Amino acid sequence: MMKKFTTLLLLALCCCNALFAQTDYVKDHFTKKDVYITMRDGVKLFTSIYTPKDATAKNKYPIMMQRTCYSIGPYGETKYPYQLGPSALMMKEGYIFVYQDVRGRYKSEGTWTNMTPAIDNKKSKTDVDEGSDTYDTIDWLIKNVTGNNGKVGQWGISYPGFYTAAGILSNHPALKASSPQAPISDFFFDDFHHNGAFIEGYFFTFPVFGVQKKDTTSKSWFTDKMFNAGTRDGYQFLLDLGPLKNADKYYKDNFFWQETINHPNYDDFWQKRGLLKHFGKVKPAVMLVGGWFDAEDLTGPLAIYKTIKKSDPSAYNTIVMGPFGHGRWSRETGHTLHSNVYFGDSIATFYQKEIEAKFFNHFLKGKGDKNSGLPNAYMYNTGKKEWATFDKWPVPTAEHRKLFLGADGKLASTQPGTAASVDFVSDPMKPVPYTEDNSTTMGFTPHNYMSEDQRFAGRRPDVLVYQSEVLTDDVTLGGEIMAHLKVATTGSDADWVVKLIDVYPPDEQNHPYMPNKSIILSNYWQMVRSEVMPARFRNSFEKPEAMVPGQKTDVNFQLQDVLHTFKKGHRIMIQVQSTWFPIVARNPQKFVENPYKANESDYIKATHQVFNDSYIDVEVLK
Repeated sequence: MMKKFTTLLLLALCCCNALFAQTDYVKDHFTKKDVYITMRDGVKLFTSIYTPKDATAKNKYPIMMQRTCYSIGPYGETKYPYQLGPSALMMKEGYIFVYQDVRGRYKSEGTWTNMTPAIDNKKSKTDVDEGSDTYDTIDWLIKNVTGNNGKVGQWGISYPGFYTAAGILSNHPALKASSPQAPISDFFFDDFHHNGAFIEGYFFTFPVFGVQKKDTTSKSWFTDKMFNAGTRDGYQFLLDLGPLKNADKYYKDNFFWQETINHPNYDDFWQKRGLLKHFGKVKPAVMLVGGWFDAEDLTGPLAIYKTIKKSDPSAYNTIVMGPFGHGRWSRETGHTLHSNVYFGDSIATFYQKEIEAKFFNHFLKGKGDKNSGLPNAYMYNTGKKEWATFDKWPVPTAEHRKLFLGADGKLASTQPGTAASVDFVSDPMKPVPYTEDNSTTMGFTPHNYMSEDQRFAGRRPDVLVYQSEVLTDDVTLGGEIMAHLKVATTGSDADWVVKLIDVYPPDEQNHPYMPNKSIILSNYWQMVRSEVMPARFRNSFEKPEAMVPGQKTDVNFQLQDVLHTFKKGHRIMIQVQSTWFPIVARNPQKFVENPYKANESDYIKATHQVFNDSYIDVEVLK
């Protein structure tokens, strides 16, 4: 067993209840009650309720609820967590806090399903999903918890963020405020996949999500399914593993792994697990929250926000994006950094006090109208390192600008007059690393690479580099990014990775809080945004197609949104590559029906070609 890894993993799982040590505050101010709430199909879900001790029929409080697959421990009515709610501030604001183990997890009954498919038209009591479980839970709480004011708010980060987003579909009239934070919206485009490309950096997490428990339990039953890799070097371990089909030696009985490898395309299995198509009229006020450097669930909050904006323009639907990694807004670190980049002090506290608490207080304790005092979009500019507010996102007045990938390595604002191209050899047996910090390659999921220095990659021959001249004025990219690549290959398949990078000037000084003293910010190549696109899915995620060797081909795809000012004296850089390991599984570069079942012989070298009419479409704010 990897004891150290297991300990870190379990801490990561319990995002909001990370420390189970009893503290006097929670015990002194709340009464805890553990109950089983029966769902409409008879399954009972274990629920812990923390009620302020002064709550009465006359002194009422709203309910704040979190539903999770990551344990609501500590279990037992005499044991209290170190904190309740989204923050210590919210804990002291006056709320009843409710936590629930979802179906098939820990002390709840039922069978566990990843990203439970939503059922729009339920015809019987056996038609259950996270929306119906949320409805049944809220209904019981409103009727049975003494001292509640009839209003419920729901929040959660990561998987609990998914349950929060799915809870919006409950349409329970008492659900007044919902804040999905770093939610997964579709497993084929976020978290375990990006545009269908498998995120192999999650390889070690499969025991958590792919093992069914045998009975209700307060302990983690999946830890004995974790294996000792015998190394701290995830790059080498996964490279030595070989083709993904070799993972059956570890995960033959892991149901989630088997589901993943047997559904390589965006078929009905994955489509049923997507949330976006289910949003129509939205009753509760919604505040999506995400981090610009969230390596797990960056797509989810943006996608859900935009979907609700289209499906119900009249809904109270807002978004917050901060300078954070996954869920890092939930705890204050003092000096706010991501990787080597310093953004300021007490930014999480600002979010918790000036944004999150205001949202829930207004809709659960205040007037509850649309005049919350908060903007439609509260977005952090990661280049200027300051918050900005917008009435609409993306900003309608943004100017679209094309950045052409010149064969001379320059980014040009106009298409070159003469056709040209650059080629490179891509070898899946010697893939480009996604990070130069091997200590991060064996963890639960990767984090720091989202803003790491990219000089190590750009100096390889299999990574193309395009950069602007030194900027004479600030340039703010704010909104969506679309890559329009014109490419060819000697193989019949390829992944295409595009990275947007901020190149610092040579005289940039290190800030006082550098986590790694060996790093210099002089000429630092900070990754701002990145994404991968398998060419097999260029025309359809449902029906993959091989590339024709030697044929110029369009590969178009969207990167996630950005708000970043490239300052005067900096440069804008684009890197293009075809391997990004082990964050993304290696593409064999020979088209196969199912890449998860490719043979060693299917992995081939190929020469890739990028033409100079390729461009990146960005939105520029004036």
